[in-house]
Amino acid sequence: MKWFSKSTATLAIAGILLITAMVCGCTDTGGDVTPTTGPVETLTITGSTTVLPLAQLTAEAYMDAHANADIQVSGGGSSVGVKAVGVGTHDIGMASRGLKDAEKTAYPGLVQHVVAKDGIAIIVYQDNPVTTLSLEQVKAIYKGDIRNWKDVGGDDMAIVVIGRDSASGTREYFYEEVMDEEDFYAGQLEKNSNGAVKQTVRQTPGAIGYVGLGYLDETVGAVALDVGGVAVEPSVGNVLAGTYPVARDLNMFTNGEPEGLAADYLAFVMSDEGQQIAADEGFVPVA
Repeated sequence: MKWFSKSTATLAIAGILLITAMVCGCTDTGGDVTPTTGPVETLTITGSTTVLPLAQLTAEAYMDAHANADIQVSGGGSSVGVKAVGVGTHDIGMASRGLKDAEKTAYPGLVQHVVAKDGIAIIVYQDNPVTTLSLEQVKAIYKGDIRNWKDVGGDDMAIVVIGRDSASGTREYFYEEVMDEEDFYAGQLEKNSNGAVKQTVRQTPGAIGYVGLGYLDETVGAVALDVGGVAVEPSVGNVLAGTYPVARDLNMFTNGEPEGLAADYLAFVMSDEGQQIAADEGFVPVA
């Protein structure tokens, strides 16, 4: 008595092969063998809202190719990121500035990974006729010494100063490089992310703010900086050329040299694909 027909036997063999492939936990995708099952590895990342979109997009691309990786990314600001990786609540801390002396003392094991460069763009309400400011004028506005747009060539309108909160690495960099460590105008409105600054400027005639280059689009006006009589636009090209005066490193910190998933993810961020994602987001690649 025949228990199976020829077609039934073929299907059975195919099923066995499929089950074998599932047990092995591998799928051949045409050269690369990508694990699709097995223990899920988790990587947690938090910190700078400037670095956040780069981390999110590279994490998504990495997880698309590594089904057993679970990379969780959140914002909160550079200070939050440095502390989180320093005390061990997260694997990677993002920061849009270098470490402060107090952080170096508190967390001596932190290792810096520069993943991209960024320029800080001055933005205004879309219809604002002011298109160029000097760094001295920007500083005077943020100190509160200039309070009306007519004093810098614009309309007779009060200036609404938008800044970042104290956890922000962007604020820290702006404070050091633009304000020369002088106090901000007490009446400035403080926001907790680049996105919140941009949204407020977009909705507020008379507003001025500052954001990372990755947040620039047509919904706000980008102000060029007067450098020796030359108006220099905030752009990737000008940051690469070294002509835009307000540019910085974007960092991911690990506590010690990275291992395992953290090392593999950081290598992906620095790969051609990861650096292309950085460029697509308006950042400046570094590898």
